[in-house]
Amino acid sequence: MSHRARLLTCVLVLVPASLLLSACGKKHRVARGLPSVPSLRSGETGLASWYGRPYHGRAAANGEIYDMEKFTAAHRTLPFGTWVRVTNLANDKSVDVRIIDRGPFAGGRIIDLSRAAAEVIDMIRQGLARVRLDIIFTPVAPSAENW
Repeated sequence: MSHRARLLTCVLVLVPASLLLSACGKKHRVARGLPSVPSLRSGETGLASWYGRPYHGRAAANGEIYDMEKFTAAHRTLPFGTWVRVTNLANDKSVDVRIIDRGPFAGGRIIDLSRAAAEVIDMIRQGLARVRLDIIFTPVAPSAENW
């Protein structure tokens, strides 16, 4: 079968299947006791922290190796691959980060930023900053492994 024929077959199978599945979206619950898909909110505010060593070079929750010099973050519920704009409310500086990890696990915090992201919004020295999160991109179809 030619490459073009395989591509057409995939499109003819996947498009109707995805439309059928999306029609059930509001009633969808993740099976096997996992939490339901959280609602994605923009404008969430709270405390941000940052993390670097000793996590640098270790596997993040999504399986990729954490690099504190990339623009990434940890969030408790957002799907992996979600891009979030994080704005420091004290100085109005913002940075876009991709969610690759779970956390923060310290009380009262809503996001853990990589060291590089924390530098951009000038929160390295303080360690914490009051921020606003605005979702700028979410993966098309969250799957059970995202949670």
